Order: sequence, then structure tokens, then C-alpha cells
Amino acid sequence: MNKAHNTKPGKVFDMLNLLFLTFLSVIMVLPFIYVIAASFATEAEIITRPFFLWPESFTLEAYKYIFSTPAFVRSLFVTIGVTIGGTFIQLFFTFTFAYPLSRKYLKGRGLLLNMVIFAMLFSGGMIPTFIVVKNLGLLDTYWALMLPGAISPFNLMIIKNFFQEIPLELEESARMDGATELTILTKIMLPLSKPVIATFTLFYAVGIWNDFMSGLLYMNDSAKWPIQLLLRQITMSSSALNNSALLDPNYIPPEQGMKFAVIIVATLPILIFYPFLQKHFAKGMLIGSVKG
Repeated sequence: MNKAHNTKPGKVFDMLNLLFLTFLSVIMVLPFIYVIAASFATEAEIITRPFFLWPESFTLEAYKYIFSTPAFVRSLFVTIGVTIGGTFIQLFFTFTFAYPLSRKYLKGRGLLLNMVIFAMLFSGGMIPTFIVVKNLGLLDTYWALMLPGAISPFNLMIIKNFFQEIPLELEESARMDGATELTILTKIMLPLSKPVIATFTLFYAVGIWNDFMSGLLYMNDSAKWPIQLLLRQITMSSSALNNSALLDPNYIPPEQGMKFAVIIVATLPILIFYPFLQKHFAKGMLIGSVKG
């Protein structure tokens, strides 16, 4: 492989590949840099300059406005709470279901696996899910944002495969010492599952944080809206953050800058969260995804 890269065609390919990936990275990063710059720019600059990477006049007016708005602060705390709670629920149910399915001595294992595979291939759909949530009395409750997606069949199968790759000798040794199944799971399996836990924590947290469809379907009370649903409403109408009672009647809110500022605040926590799990991410993506 190294000899192939040292040849002239190999070097040309490496150069073209580098240029292509650099170009791809640039076109992905530039829009985000523009959003950051626009969130610190004045309304006049946003309107007059179609694209820029650095504001001529630096201002925090948009951020001051959105954080002075009760609706935005409330939705931010709702999203943080739902993300933490929903991630814990999804990890708990996924791991506690995946571990017994990985044990071949489990009675009825084949039937349960077939049910999981069926659920992975055929989902209930939006309307049946809504009917279930409604009949359970979960509408306009935070549980509606966390429980419907408590277990992902695809992620469940990956975690099950990971548990199957752990040597059985560890489990047998612990059982000889009198360990129960719960002890084996918590004291042996989970400590060995840090890359997988980190990976799926990131997956679940990002999925819940970016989810606005659940809020749109199940939340009629605007006081319980997550931040992504509020962001959708803001992009449609700036009145979603109306806090005229707190401000001077003659004050004109930074409509365009406000939209960019909300996007940044809604995106920043995930960008901060990712680096702490990055060292486990690549390993966790591969573990458990090959063997069936």
C-alpha cells in the first residue's frame, strides 16, 4: 500500500483527494462561520452584506435580546432537561435489553430477536405513534419527548453484538464467585463498554437535542416547547420571542441577528459536548457492528 502511494499516479491521487476533501470541508464550514459572524453583526450589516466572515461592527445586541426573553430561556432549559433525561432513559433501556439478548441461554431469545429485527425493518409510523402517545395521556408532557424513542432497534443490535464479543470466561468466573446477572452487567459489562456508551450517548443526545418533530406533534403548550421547535417558529415569525413588556416600547428587536444568535446557542452545546467523547467515538462506531 505504501509503495502504491509513492508512485507518481499514487501521489497525484493523494493530491486530488486532499484538494477535494479540503474543498468539501471549506464549503461545509464557511456557512457556519457566516452564521457566527452574523450573530455578532448589526441589522444593517446583515441586510446590506449578503455574505461575510467577520462583522464590521461587533455587537452583542442579538444575544442580549434572546436571553432577556423568558420564552427562549425556558425552552433552553426544557431542551437541556429533556436531553439529559431522554439520553439516560434510552441508554438504560437499550443496554438492559441488549445484555440479556446477547446471552444464548436466554429462553425465548430467538422470538425476541425476531421482534427486534421486525421493528428495525418496519416502524409504526407517525399516526400510530401519535395515537399511542395520546392514549397513554402523554400529550403536553415532557415524557412525550423522551419515551417514544426509548429503544432504537438498530442501536440495540449493535450493542448486543458488542456484548457477545466479550469473553464468556469473564462472566463464568464472576458467576462462580456468586455474582448475579445484575452484578455482572454493572461491574463487568458496563465498565468494558465505555467506548460504546460514549458513542451512543452522543448519538442519543444529539438526536434528542435536534428533534423538533416530537415537540411539533405532542406539545400544544408553547411554554413546553423545546428550543428546536422555538427556533423553527422564530425563523417563521420573529414574534415568537416577543418580550415587549420587558423592553422600551420604541425598541426595535434585531430580527435577523436574533435568528442567527438562536441558531448558535442551539448548536453550541453539542459542539462543546462532542470533544469529550471523541476519543471513544471511532472505536465505538466499529465495535459490535461486524459480528452478528
